[in-house]
Amino acid sequence: MRDEMMRRLIAAMAERGLDAVVCLSPENFAYLAGFAVPSQSLMRWRHAAVVVTADGGYRFLAVDMEESTVKNSVDAAKVRVWGEFTDNPMQVLADLLKEMGLERAAIGTEMDYLPACDHESLTRALPGARFLPAESLLARLRQIKSASEIELMRRLSRLADESIRNALDSVGAGSTEMDIAAGLTRNIYSLGADDFKLMIVATGPRSVFPNVGPTMRRLEDQDICRLEIFSVINGYHAGVCRTAYVRHPPARAEEIWQNLVECKYLVLDMIRPGASSKAIYDAFIGHLGKLGLPPIKFIGHGIGLHLHEEPYLGMYSDVPLEAGMVLGIEPLVYDTGYGFGMQNKDIVLVTETGSELLSDVTGTDALLKIS
Repeated sequence: MRDEMMRRLIAAMAERGLDAVVCLSPENFAYLAGFAVPSQSLMRWRHAAVVVTADGGYRFLAVDMEESTVKNSVDAAKVRVWGEFTDNPMQVLADLLKEMGLERAAIGTEMDYLPACDHESLTRALPGARFLPAESLLARLRQIKSASEIELMRRLSRLADESIRNALDSVGAGSTEMDIAAGLTRNIYSLGADDFKLMIVATGPRSVFPNVGPTMRRLEDQDICRLEIFSVINGYHAGVCRTAYVRHPPARAEEIWQNLVECKYLVLDMIRPGASSKAIYDAFIGHLGKLGLPPIKFIGHGIGLHLHEEPYLGMYSDVPLEAGMVLGIEPLVYDTGYGFGMQNKDIVLVTETGSELLSDVTGTDALLKIS
């Protein structure tokens, strides 16, 4: 277990009057345990959980298919195993909660993750307990990163950035999007990631599509290429996006890119503790609008154990930023009106006095070039 995360959670439980919290999502399991269960995010019924009590006690729930993985990483005596094809995991969890003296307790759990049928099964198996929503509590804890989390996010950011740069250096006109994807995949693993998420390879007319994977399309002169990948270590993500042109930039590309670069520095200059998330978004939209480009609904978001986390720097909320937050900021326009889209996504730490760019491998003041 991760001591600092346990201390934070126990303090938050005391404020909310909770006797225990059951963390069931892959994100919050990894937050407390310090590792990800490989198949948990792939098959939602393969429930894994960490149960933490107000006095600092804890136990794990694991499916039998992942028993060896979990027991290899934690005290095996604290792991309760359920059979994937023989047991009701919620009944096994209820039995575990009873063993921990929680049959009549106030128990926080993740109402935004646990399927309704499983929640019903759990409450039926433990009718004396009160199950209360704890997803906002856990999300809030994850917003402020520890020193070790910040260092991991810095490593992941540079890893994703370098992976994209090296992939761009390895292709040219006539290469396919699949060639780019092969380079990205090879680079991500060779540089030390244990997984990746959401690889976007969008070139030429496909660059206007927000979240598309690679095809056999060949790169042509004047193509715009948008590449994004999320590197992953122990469940943590850092997503970086870079934009390049092939041989020669198309008309208006450099002008539009210059606007996005100015937006990047405008946002970086405004990020600091106490800054209004809405004010940052409004400033971004104002600058983007100088070229009449279509707006997006946010300019940044928290990132860590999920691709998108609170806080959002967008039009629908206004929260003050705090030191220790890690944000993905992404000045972008998916459809410029000229047949291409552009994006410049970086990972940024909110420091005590301002901001620190974590994805600092590749300079983006000018459009990148593919020969």
